[in-house]
Amino acid sequence: MAVASDDQRSPTRRRILDAALAAYGTDGYAATSLDSLAEQLGIRKQTILYWFPSKRALFESVIDEAALSLTTEFDTAASSDLVGMDQVEEIVRRVFRLAVRRPELLGLVREVSRPGSLSAGRLGERVAPVFARAAEFLEREMDAGRFRRSDPAMLLLSLYSTVVGVAGELEVQRAIGLEPTLRVAVERRRELVRFLRAALVNPR
Repeated sequence: MAVASDDQRSPTRRRILDAALAAYGTDGYAATSLDSLAEQLGIRKQTILYWFPSKRALFESVIDEAALSLTTEFDTAASSDLVGMDQVEEIVRRVFRLAVRRPELLGLVREVSRPGSLSAGRLGERVAPVFARAAEFLEREMDAGRFRRSDPAMLLLSLYSTVVGVAGELEVQRAIGLEPTLRVAVERRRELVRFLRAALVNPR
């Protein structure tokens, strides 16, 4: 496991990353300037550039942080040794927790996933190992007869788009001034699990 350097543990660097994640995940990359971030943080723009040599470098560091958060959640769910829909439901639960706790993170994923995004490849590279393990899980479940037979890679893309899309609705609600309640989040999660169960489970 990589050990964070003293620079990476700097409180100032952490504050800049957190503010940038919130800004990029809410307003988007183009609408976020280093000047506005500096003003929000009460620091000079040069301080941001000390830690991150350019706006692009800051954005890429934010993507790396977001990817780490996502992969940690998925890996934690996978380490539970659950099978079938129990495993899928655990992953959905964790993604929804992220959506409630850190809505800007899924907002960033949506921003990076836009058509033509220059950073989609970077996010893809960071989460590729998790996706590979997830595809292997789907393959095992199909071999065991618990899931319907289909192409694991294509199924995984569909699952990813559906789960992140539905969970991301909570962030969209916040963006238009509607604070989602816990009850709404739980009900949307339950609806999603019912949909996934119908799509995945092999009726035998």
